[in-house]
Amino acid sequence: MNTEILGVIAMYAVTILLAIPFGKYIAKVYAGEKTLLDVVLTPVEKLFFRISGIDRKAEMNWKQHMVALLTINFVWFLLGMFVLMNQGWLPLNPDGNPGQTADLAFNTSISFVVNCNLQHYSGESGVSYLSQLFLMFLHFLSAGTGMAAAVVIFIALKERTAEKLGNFYNLLVLSCTRILLPASILVAIFLAFNGTPMTFGGKDSIISMQGDTVGVSTGPVAAFVAIKHLGTNGGGFYGANSAHPLENPNYATNMVEMFAQMIIPLAMIFAFGFFLKRKKMAWMIFGVMTLGFLLLCVPTIIWEVNGNPAIAQMGVDMGSGAMEGKEVRFGSAASGFWSIATTVISTGSVNSMHDSSMPLSGMMQLLAMMTNAFYGGCGVGILNFFIFIILAVFISGLMVGRTPEFLGKKIEGREMKIAMIVALLHPLLILAGTALATAFPEITSANLNNPGFHGFSEMLYEYTSSAANNGSGFEGLGDNNPWWNITTGFILILSRFIPIIGPIAIAGLLANKKYIPESAGTLRTDSATFGMMVLAVIVIITALSFFPSLTLGPIAEYFSMR
Repeated sequence: MNTEILGVIAMYAVTILLAIPFGKYIAKVYAGEKTLLDVVLTPVEKLFFRISGIDRKAEMNWKQHMVALLTINFVWFLLGMFVLMNQGWLPLNPDGNPGQTADLAFNTSISFVVNCNLQHYSGESGVSYLSQLFLMFLHFLSAGTGMAAAVVIFIALKERTAEKLGNFYNLLVLSCTRILLPASILVAIFLAFNGTPMTFGGKDSIISMQGDTVGVSTGPVAAFVAIKHLGTNGGGFYGANSAHPLENPNYATNMVEMFAQMIIPLAMIFAFGFFLKRKKMAWMIFGVMTLGFLLLCVPTIIWEVNGNPAIAQMGVDMGSGAMEGKEVRFGSAASGFWSIATTVISTGSVNSMHDSSMPLSGMMQLLAMMTNAFYGGCGVGILNFFIFIILAVFISGLMVGRTPEFLGKKIEGREMKIAMIVALLHPLLILAGTALATAFPEITSANLNNPGFHGFSEMLYEYTSSAANNGSGFEGLGDNNPWWNITTGFILILSRFIPIIGPIAIAGLLANKKYIPESAGTLRTDSATFGMMVLAVIVIITALSFFPSLTLGPIAEYFSMR
């Protein structure tokens, strides 16, 4: 077997094995139980809450959680706009990078606040070190926001009948200090010792193979890259993201960065089981997500390893696979795996150019973001999957003639309306955005480097990546202009906060309801049968919503290539 494939399998297996104890640790953190880090971090957290004046013990209902979440995110958005537009005269700008335009700063600030990091600029030339540090701060806060929102659901489903569901600020701080920060320090140290820069100096001068003296940007890269992956953010310090030799120097760092972006989404699944004491349900969720992930991942690796048949017909050796747009130090197998991991998990970082992938590999990357329910980002993966569980419970209840129930609470009209709004919003934003872009070719066609089917795929990918809070792109699209900055900016806002508000609203409504003890007639929601029902709901909604657009893009491109 290809040694690259063996490396990918080993990394994936290790990630799963470590996600189980890490999930148990995460559950302890949110349950307020003692951990080894208490001695170091408890005083720091107490100092933070004393300075801020926030009472971490003051519990909130689901509406108060949402007010706190939206308010603090709005403040971070405004601060981001200020820093990005004024970075030209602010400190920590040794390379003299100018301030961003209003539309680019609008897009960038929103993008990092909502955990998408849809970069319409090149990292080393588009922002200063101060801006990079602020964006790194948003890496922590956006990931912590998603995790805190997921834990609100954990609390709501654990309580028999309750209105108060913990404190949002406490959950946010715990997410950052107890989970994201310690893991980021470990990953950053590994990257730094493998050659990733960690400095505040300006450009280094090197002599290229052609004999030219060129400037190479450095900076606090190791710290930035660590949290960009652990927080499933994906925004690159460099424009080439993790394909850059300083951001991802070798095969070992490539494996660690893939591990980093997968570990917390996987661990949150097991944390759900440990927190609620429903391990069997956690395994059901893990099984469905893993099956969906493998159905996307395995074909992609095969297509990339086999190479491009059109190029093979020209007599070019395809022994290394489809290597256009890929780094030789990683290879086609690891690059194919990364492309699905980063789109399934909504990280959005890249170690190869997705625009150069085989047509059907590009379709799989799109499907990973269109389903948006297999593993997912920090916390939001559980939120998205929760919506599909509610839909599956309701449909299953109708099929057997019983009132739908989930964990002892009845699923009624209000919950279903919210679930359907959230489920249908995702395809609406993607397809409406793509339709508008194709309806105004006089505005958008000038930004396309590729005509025809692939050009359509580039536009579809941009809006899919925005709606899935992913941030990767088919970079044949020139996206730094008012059209793309503004339209994707509004999609970023809607696609981030409505899918958070909806599940938490459902959880809050369920928490207020009377608990119904399970009986012999209760629908088992932790069985393999119910798991297949959830998978069927995900597949049907995705297929019905997106198959026509995929036919016009990557599928048509595949047949034209053949």
